[in-house]
Amino acid sequence: MKSVIGLDIGTTGVKCAVIDESGNILYEGIRTHNAINTFPGFAEGDPDIWWRESIELLREVVSTLGKEDISGIGVSGMVPTLILVDSSGDAIRPSIQMNDCRAVREIEELKDLIDEDKYFQQSGNMINQQVIFPKYLWLQRNEPEHLSRSKLIMGSYNYITYKITGVATLELNWALESGMWSLEDKCWIPEICDSVGLTIELLPPVYFPTDIVGNVTKEIAELTGLKEGTPVIAGSADHIASALAAGMNKAGDLLLKFGGGADILVVSEKLVTDKRLFIDYHDIPNMYILNGCMASSGSVVKWFSEDISGTDYSELTLMAKQSPPGSNGLITLPYFLGEKTPIFDVKARGTIFGLSLSHNKGDIFRSLLESVAFGFRHHLEVIEEMGINPGRVFMTNGGSRNELWRSITADVVGHDAVYLEKHTGSSLGAAFLSGIATGLYSSWDQIGSFMQDKVVVKSNPLNHGLYSKYFQIYKNLYDNNSNLFSELFDLQNSNYQI
Repeated sequence: MKSVIGLDIGTTGVKCAVIDESGNILYEGIRTHNAINTFPGFAEGDPDIWWRESIELLREVVSTLGKEDISGIGVSGMVPTLILVDSSGDAIRPSIQMNDCRAVREIEELKDLIDEDKYFQQSGNMINQQVIFPKYLWLQRNEPEHLSRSKLIMGSYNYITYKITGVATLELNWALESGMWSLEDKCWIPEICDSVGLTIELLPPVYFPTDIVGNVTKEIAELTGLKEGTPVIAGSADHIASALAAGMNKAGDLLLKFGGGADILVVSEKLVTDKRLFIDYHDIPNMYILNGCMASSGSVVKWFSEDISGTDYSELTLMAKQSPPGSNGLITLPYFLGEKTPIFDVKARGTIFGLSLSHNKGDIFRSLLESVAFGFRHHLEVIEEMGINPGRVFMTNGGSRNELWRSITADVVGHDAVYLEKHTGSSLGAAFLSGIATGLYSSWDQIGSFMQDKVVVKSNPLNHGLYSKYFQIYKNLYDNNSNLFSELFDLQNSNYQI
């Protein structure tokens, strides 16, 4: 029976899934690694580790399943990472990650230089910590020796695809999220590249996710056991592949992802944009995905459990269940790594508001869970203001395994949701895309055959009403303190050369 492979290059691990034409997951594997945080505001990763782990997983697939039935490979990954590649095809330095905020000064300078309204109309982006070109300007100023050796610029999944095939490519959503791509015209914006001295020759050709861009080379076949010539597609941004893997194929479908950061994604058949959200092309042609990305989610929970309270996650959850909605009067802003959407403020900081000596760890922990739910609701408010009415609501990723967190979130957003208990995620989405490309699947609806173990999470109207009042304070808390966050950030970093 024919099968396809999907790899997903993540912040803390490389995942692999193999699926067949009948809706079966034949293999799942993971190799874990650590992110690199060497300096305040820096977020980096090691492409060499990603490649080594990818090789290990591909070898394991072949040893487990054989190679004869594998008909295609797709890779998804974090977007938009920045990898400098030399003439030998190797990464010159660690990847600069999407949540890296080293280029604060460059962002401010570019905002003064570029007409942001015009820029937004062209690119669907704002100038912020996620886009590529301010980071490139930072590299020019701080690491010119690395740029002088650079022959190509790639993202995480593009780099792994390149190593497998020997063909340099970029995928459509890396281009879009780079901030240098015209949303409607689907081409690079010369004046944006020129603003930081980035020559377009550094950027490989851009392809749609399901385009077959190359094949497994002889060298990689010998290294992994894969069949030489196996087709490899352009791949996908991880959050878009994950949305596809959740069955998001209808307008209004909404996904809440509880990862280290948190994502909210909604499908649209129309090209609509808002400065408070990102926009991506859906992996499904002629559709779009509006999305928000919160810098902190599960990372804050882990921090509080391990570094602050020294209390096991499950024990904290039991304690939080004893705390009522609203955490006995606590409200937390989840901006512990600054924030992306919808406020785009790298200087914002986490805040626990309303503390008294009567509060305990359970109250604080519940407030942390509620803060992420409030972040979801903030995004949902923006989506509804754009005239998009959510239809089906899904919950996925590690944090959604926590029943209390799921319940809190459904109450805060005011929608029933479907929790996908065994959601394989982006690696499944990448595999399915390669199956579409190679003819293993004939319809996008076939992704539904992988949707199993669904749990309906009901929203409590009474709790929703109470949370609505807390939510207004949540928004006011940021609005009233944004200037102080800026002052504190500048003071904290006055001794650093960022």
